Amino acid sequence: MSKTKAVGRSLPLSPFRRLVVDLMHFSQQVPAVVAERRMDLSRLLAARRASASRPSWTVLFTKAYSLVGRDYPQLRRSYLKFPWPHLYEHPHNVVALNVERRLAGEDIVLFCLIRSPENRSLEELDALVRQHKQEPVEQLRSYQRAVGVSRIPWPLRRWFWWGALNVFGRRRCHNFGTFSVSSVASRGAGLLHLAPVLTSALHYGLFDEQGRIEVRVSWDHRVMDGATIARVLVDLEAVLNREIVRELTPSYRCAA
Repeated sequence: MSKTKAVGRSLPLSPFRRLVVDLMHFSQQVPAVVAERRMDLSRLLAARRASASRPSWTVLFTKAYSLVGRDYPQLRRSYLKFPWPHLYEHPHNVVALNVERRLAGEDIVLFCLIRSPENRSLEELDALVRQHKQEPVEQLRSYQRAVGVSRIPWPLRRWFWWGALNVFGRRRCHNFGTFSVSSVASRGAGLLHLAPVLTSALHYGLFDEQGRIEVRVSWDHRVMDGATIARVLVDLEAVLNREIVRELTPSYRCAA
């Protein structure tokens, strides 16, 4: 009795896979380094459990990191190659959050861009993220832009990406952000390393029984050094346990 030999199949790259390929191409050109700090966020855990709104952890880390970025201009700087290598400093933070959506037969990741998160409440930030998760995907500006860019022919698309990342600092920050936050903790895992296309990318793991968690920042070494990121992580833990806990408490919301 003859057996039919199983064969594989060839799959074309979807528009969103093409974008990921482009992002990885340019992120590999960034001399990225990763720093990690094990943080005790037991106070924040307790405050979030007691909060009626319970903002997502992505929102909590975004607000805290943007507050730190307000005091560290290095986090708002970008390395540009044209017309000569130089740094551009944006006046405020712009966060790029990864939001997973489901299309027919494919899970995709869209960028939820939020400008000046340091000046927004946790409730407002959470509402913006929920909108990106719940609104019909075809109506999202990030989806429309992603589809439009993916349709640019390959050689021209690479030139488009290069120009968008290296020529105009203000447009780069406006279209891509000054930092990103990415996490798969809600899926039960943590990211150990990211290849960031932006100056810094914040990512974190899972909480242990004592409320401790590994928080990591992957950053562009051309823009700043490790001592700066070490101070950023120390200050980030303090902000999470102080300003963010304070905002989560009912007394803060009543006073506001």
